[in-house]
Formats: sequence, structure tokens, C-alpha cells
Amino acid sequence: MATAPKEAANTIGLEEICTERQEPPKEQKTFTVEEAVETIGFGRFHIALFLIMGSTGVAEAMEIMLIAVVSPLIRCEWHLQDWQVALVTTMVFFGYMIFSIVLGLLADRYGRWKILLLSFLWGAYFSLLTSFSPSYIWFVFLRAMVGGGVSGHAQGLIIKTEFLPTKYRGYMLPLSQVFWLAGSLLIIGLASVVNPTIGWRWLIRIASIPGIILILVFKFIPESARYNVSTGNNAAALATLRRIAKMNRAAMPEGVLREPANERRGRFKDLMHPKYLRTTLQIWIIWLGIAFAYYGVILASAELLERDLVCGSPAAAGEEAGDDSEESRSPCHCRLFSPSAYQTMIISTVGEIALNPLNILGINFLGRRLSLCITMASTALFFLLLNICISSAGMTGFLFMLRALVSANFNTIYIYTAEVYPTTMRALGMGTSGSLCRIGAMVAPFISQVLMSASFTGALCLFASVCVVCAISAFTLPIETKGRALQVCM
Repeated sequence: MATAPKEAANTIGLEEICTERQEPPKEQKTFTVEEAVETIGFGRFHIALFLIMGSTGVAEAMEIMLIAVVSPLIRCEWHLQDWQVALVTTMVFFGYMIFSIVLGLLADRYGRWKILLLSFLWGAYFSLLTSFSPSYIWFVFLRAMVGGGVSGHAQGLIIKTEFLPTKYRGYMLPLSQVFWLAGSLLIIGLASVVNPTIGWRWLIRIASIPGIILILVFKFIPESARYNVSTGNNAAALATLRRIAKMNRAAMPEGVLREPANERRGRFKDLMHPKYLRTTLQIWIIWLGIAFAYYGVILASAELLERDLVCGSPAAAGEEAGDDSEESRSPCHCRLFSPSAYQTMIISTVGEIALNPLNILGINFLGRRLSLCITMASTALFFLLLNICISSAGMTGFLFMLRALVSANFNTIYIYTAEVYPTTMRALGMGTSGSLCRIGAMVAPFISQVLMSASFTGALCLFASVCVVCAISAFTLPIETKGRALQVCM
């Protein structure tokens, strides 16, 4: 008879654990963090949060896009072959992939704010060290470490998501793309001035400044109240909510904050729980495909514009460049960017916000799944359109639209992933997704720079096929998060 209660206790699932709580007296009013966030509403705190946490995108974009503008210079300095230059980008994303999972686990266990601060300290430190690299091997290693630090920046998005009222998430989170755009344009603009004058090492040192400045303002942003209650620290969560209400000049809900504490936080096997297994697998496919397409577009754009591949024929490029010269035949000859190349990079980068208004409307009115399905399918279409014989201006237009579409894809999947998982595993869900994302980014250089040289059409069809798979996966996602409150636990 004594074993019955024990057997019953062993059958308690995650859902039951989440509902365990001490019931307050019936006459006492209570509220949850979700109800408090919705009652307080949007205000000055959220504007400050948007500016500070959004600015993490500036630092991240500068560090990630840095390789694109220093590659020609390190190629010349260390006499690198093409595969060695490509390996730098691959190792940055390798570091990102490994640390993304680790930092996601740590963020669910020890807090989003601490891991975000750690990631910025880590990234700034190794970025500065990179500028003193004595050799190619050291440069590759240190940039991989920078990639590991940058992977923790995703916690800024999670903090924003967990503090925003439901109806504002679909509007404010896509606007964060403006910060990524600002960082990309800033590093390109700086490169056009710094590289030809004082060199790439000073460019890296200057690029680390935004990250260092952000470290100084992090103290104005509190730890996520949703994270605090998930660990049972209701007092800290209540203090944070009162601070937000004071800043927003809003009233707190009546009653006592009551939320179930959950000791099961940040476990990988929770992502494989039957309730989330299908969602997790499909999200991973989408993240991998989006990163593959995004960085494929960036690298393919550079190849197309540099070699002037119109209608898939490299002949014109060979004639203009003078392929008979020994320098052009060398795998490690220098191809420094001209002022017009920097201008082209700026124009194509601006395309990343071209569809932001439509993307925001789609996310909020069509829903996350359908919106992502449409933009992924459109991305596949524009990859195929690059096969059409068209002028250089027309190809630039197609590339502009591709940058806009792949950016919209990232906006939507970031929002969906942050919303679909409960607080107890949200950082881990984002971390593992970001890790899979970097696998796509690691593969993209070899398709855009190697396969495209051998088969222009084959490379574009491969990109388009991956986008079609992602569109189908997005359309069949089992959960729609539009208008849904953030879940606390499973």
C-alpha cells in the first residue's frame, strides 16, 4: 500500500510540476507576471529597453560583418588563398555555434542579464586581442572566440521579449532590425575610411567601442522578471515590476504576485519533450535554412558584383580583369575594395529594411507562420530569378530584394522562437536555434564561393530548394504564437 503514492509521484510530468504552488487564501487577490506586464503596458521603460537592448544589434553586426571588409587586407598581409579567407568566416560561426548552446543553458540557469554582460565582456576582450594578431592562425582563433561572445547577444532579444506586452512584440521586435542595419552600415563606412589610411587593425579596435559602451549602460536594465519568478525569486520580480510601473507612470495590478517556481530549467531534453518535439525540429530546420540563405546572399552578392557574373557567364569578368596576368591567376592575389565597391555594399545592405513595414504587417495580421512561409517562398523565387539574363542594374535589384527578404525571414523566426518556448527553456531554445543557424552560415561560403564558380545555376537552385523546404516547415508549424501570452512553463 505504501508504494502507491510513490508510484503516483513518479508519474508526475512537467505539466504537473508547473502547476504546483501554494494556494493563497480565497479572499486574497493575486496576479502573475504576465498580467502585471499587460496591466503596466508600454511606456518609457520599454523605450529605454528598446534602445539599449536593440543597440546590442549594432555591436553584433559590426563584429559579424567585420570579416567582410577586412578579408582583402588580411589576404594581402599573410598571402592567403581563397579557402583560408573563407575559413575565417567559418570559424567565427563555429565559435558562435558552440557557445550559443552553452550560454543558452547558463542563461536559463543563472539569468539572462548576467550572461548578456558576460558575452559583451568576452566579445570586447577577444576583439581587441584580434587587432594584435601576429599571424593568420592567431587571427582565426581569436575571431572564433569573438564569435562565441557574440552568440550571447541573443539574451538581449529574450529580455526585450519577456518585458514587452503581447500586442507590442510583433511591432517592436522587427524594428530592432534597424540596429543591425546601423551596425552594418557603420562598419562599412568606417572601413572605407580606416582601411586605406591607418589599416585593418585600427578598424577592429574602433569596432569594439560600441560593445564597451553598452557594457556601461547595462546596469540600467534589470534581470527578466519572468526569469526571477521561474526560479522562485518573486521578491526580485516584484521589485522590477514596480520599478517599471513607476517609470511608465502606471499602476500595478492589485493583489500579491503568485507564480509557480520550477526547478527544471534549461534542460536540453525538455526541447525534445513530446509537447515541443515537432516544433523544435521544424524551428531548427528553418533557422539553418534562413542563415544559409542570408549569408549565401551576402557572399554571393560580393562574388557577383566583383566578377560581374551576368547570365551566369564569367567570361566578361575574365576579359575585364585581364586573366592572362600572373597576378589574376594566383589564388592569393590582392583584390582590395574600391570606393565603388563600398558604395555597392552600402546600397545592398540598406535593402535589409526595405520590407520591414510589410513584414510587421504580415507578422501581426497574417500571423508568424504564414508570414514566414510567404517570405521564405519569395526568397526561393528571387534566387531562381538570378538565373535570368538581365543587366547588372537588374541583378542589383534582385540582390536588393533578396537582402530584404532574408532579413524579414530572420525577423519573423526570432520573434516566433522567443514566443513559442516557455520561460524555463526560452534561452536554451534560442541558443540551440542560434547554434543550428551557424551551421547554415558555415556551409554558405562553400556554396557561394566554390560551387557557384563551378555551376552558377546549381548553386542558385540549391539555395532556392532550401528556402522551399523552410517555407513548408514554417507553414506546418504546430503552434501559432500571434496574440498568445508568453508561457511560464511546460
